[in-house]
Amino acid sequence: MDKPTNLKDEWELKLDKKLQELQQCQAQHNLDSCFKCDKMIDCTLRQDYVKSAYESMNKGSTGGFEF
Repeated sequence: MDKPTNLKDEWELKLDKKLQELQQCQAQHNLDSCFKCDKMIDCTLRQDYVKSAYESMNKGSTGGFEF
């Protein structure tokens, strides 16, 4: 049985949570983008967000992801 399209899977929910955390950090530092932050390269919060975005796209499958 197919799930309704309006329900989010676990990867989408994790991505939403990480996006909220990232946006909160940006707001705390009065930034509208991570690219304007001096700590972007070493930022674990951003790295976690990128990882969550990747996992959301491949739904937890192992191996490479092609756009």
